[in-house]
Amino acid sequence: MAGVELIKVREADDGMRLNRWFLKYYPGLSLGRFNKLLRTKQIKVDGGRAEAGTKLASGQVVRVPPLDNEAAGPAENNGVSARDAEFIRSLVVYKDADIIVLNKPSGLAVQGGTNTTRHIDGMLAALKYDYEEAPKLVHRIDKDTSGILVLARSRKSAELLTKAFRERDLHKTYLALVNGCPKPESGQIKARLDKAGDKVIVSAEGKPALTDYRVVDALGSRFSLVEAMPRTGRTHQIRVHLEHLGCPIVGDDKYFGRLKQKIDGIANKLYLHAYKIDLSGIYNGKKEICAPLPDHFKAALSALGLTLEK
Repeated sequence: MAGVELIKVREADDGMRLNRWFLKYYPGLSLGRFNKLLRTKQIKVDGGRAEAGTKLASGQVVRVPPLDNEAAGPAENNGVSARDAEFIRSLVVYKDADIIVLNKPSGLAVQGGTNTTRHIDGMLAALKYDYEEAPKLVHRIDKDTSGILVLARSRKSAELLTKAFRERDLHKTYLALVNGCPKPESGQIKARLDKAGDKVIVSAEGKPALTDYRVVDALGSRFSLVEAMPRTGRTHQIRVHLEHLGCPIVGDDKYFGRLKQKIDGIANKLYLHAYKIDLSGIYNGKKEICAPLPDHFKAALSALGLTLEK
């Protein structure tokens, strides 16, 4: 058993909450034990009492009480299982000094929650590569939506990307397989959105929401492949807007309603894919990154005879 350690906070950890700092450097320390150490004042910051949400500043000193060997956590893959480490690395479609871009599969949550123990956030330590820190989440996409997820590789990049996403400087393009064919075949959906329980509805009292769209290919009036470009960032925006247009997304259990139908030869999944992001707003010069369609989406297009323009 090691003795008490007094550890100076690094510049890279400036602004980090104390609970995340312990998760980073002592991944095997359980949440229950961490909270007990806080209650008994065995963990301190600059000699004073600390709380889980205490924000650390560069140069402060954290008192770490004696921790047994399990607190160090498994060293291999930074605490991530070999299976999950290999899996999340297989999702990387782009990497440079500032960002990592993943092609997230449908059905995998970005962050944990009730009854959700396996998620992207829990595997990020396997994407450190040659960096000291794991990349950080700067935005989210729905669990059942596949496609582009951008990660920041430093605190500076995280601040830049968070601001760009918030101010809509980064333009995203989604692909959706929908029931029916929008009329007209291109335009802008303007419908205010409001939350109603676990769903989002169109409401005159809701927040403004805009989505540009274009039909890429269509099977008469039965099915179509639609390109959707959200100009605002409301929850479930594309899903609700396309349903409002009379063309709900195939496989959408939440918004397809009574129209939902099982289609022979097509997997029962949500057919919404974050296909492309334009990062020109934070790079010097044009910078577009694409995430290939998942197999179930490609198979559905093939079965319906629909094609994606290059």
